[in-house]
Amino acid sequence: MTTWFPVVLEISIIASAVVSGVFLTFSDFVMRSLDRADRAAGIEVMQVINREVFHWVFMALLLGMSALSPLLAVYAYYNLAETGALFVEAGGIIYFIGVFVVSLIYNIPMNNRLDRLSHTSAEAAEYWSTTYFPKWTYWNYVRAISACVAAICFLIASLIG
Repeated sequence: MTTWFPVVLEISIIASAVVSGVFLTFSDFVMRSLDRADRAAGIEVMQVINREVFHWVFMALLLGMSALSPLLAVYAYYNLAETGALFVEAGGIIYFIGVFVVSLIYNIPMNNRLDRLSHTSAEAAEYWSTTYFPKWTYWNYVRAISACVAAICFLIASLIG
């Protein structure tokens, strides 16, 4: 194993765990709080959050791991001992599909649709109640669990080392 790989793996453990924590925070209490607030206010705050998330560290971690996770899996397949490789491969695949692909297919399109609606409109209230809140939160839990499992896989691989 090269000297850079353990460092990258450790960074991946931390980044995946942080991403998981942010997603869990949203699914566990932020979304419920927004749903319990005045409907228009909750929608408006979520619209602002979805615009602001692109300007901060979280997006660098989310997208960085989305790019790095498949690279880790490929590197592990060709360069690591069997048991450690399996955990890195699993972590990389789980993160990429469970976080990145789920984001692209589910959460981001819902964010984009919500952003196009006036937060005070009946259409936005209906969309929030029937689609956005329940489905976005469900898929966000999927992302939280996936990032957590990826972090655990990377951790086990680093311990097997």
